[in-house]
Amino acid sequence: MKKLWLPLLLSILICAVIIIFASQRHNEEEIPASDKIPERIVSLAPNITEILFELGLGDKIIAVDNDSDYPPQVDKIDKVGTFWQPSTESIIAMKPDLVITLWFAQQKSVAETLENLGYKVLVLRMEKFDELPEAIQKIGDVTGVSQKAEQLISDIENKINELKIKFQQNKNTKVLWVIQEEPLRVAGRNTFLNELVEAAGGENAIGQTLQQYPSISSEEILSCGAEIIIQSAMSKDNIESQQKNAERFWSKYPNLPAVKNGRIYVLYSDTILRLGPRLPEGIEIIANCLYEDDSK
Repeated sequence: MKKLWLPLLLSILICAVIIIFASQRHNEEEIPASDKIPERIVSLAPNITEILFELGLGDKIIAVDNDSDYPPQVDKIDKVGTFWQPSTESIIAMKPDLVITLWFAQQKSVAETLENLGYKVLVLRMEKFDELPEAIQKIGDVTGVSQKAEQLISDIENKINELKIKFQQNKNTKVLWVIQEEPLRVAGRNTFLNELVEAAGGENAIGQTLQQYPSISSEEILSCGAEIIIQSAMSKDNIESQQKNAERFWSKYPNLPAVKNGRIYVLYSDTILRLGPRLPEGIEIIANCLYEDDSK
């Protein structure tokens, strides 16, 4: 009996070793070790893509979301779904060793699925000015370019501080930032857009609200005393047509200072609404609307 058990035991041990080796080899091929510097990066947000390029990591980006359109080199990179609906299957097909996402429901769901499959994922929260430096540093640390990240953070912060000093010496012009016309929805004070307005020296025409982007009534519009109306363009195409439509829409409020003085601006959001390396440029664009004579 002992002679029969010995060959059987050896066979079991050999099979176990083969299975373990094959499993480890599969993991090494499909799922990179967490301490390796990533060489195949997928970005799921336009501002993340811009940060990666600014850190000199453009050649490591193998795929981005459909909404990433800057810098121009992005056009040649594969796409894996929209900002709001990234495709998990498309991401997996790219065989990434790092996927970077934002912290909101749709992308968080994709991130959790990828993590459960063993992929390395970096989830970032970027909704306010003070969250940008931390996000840049995290990207720099995980990609092995920590010093470049520190320098980029310093450059952005210095530029913003200079602009705040320059523009906050002006009078606080009341700004109404319109997200959509029907139903009419505006940016409240607890928003990134409010930070943009204040950095440019303006003041949100809307007071404190329970919602970040509240809908407002005609009475509230008339009483807010907005001197400037900034409206987010729906697309980069036909800005001139969108401008005319906005002027037509607001003509029903002739007594509002912004309408009376023709201070309505439809702006495309690629630079303005992206919390990333071009943030100082976005502040200057807003300032150009507020203080045309001073900032041009």
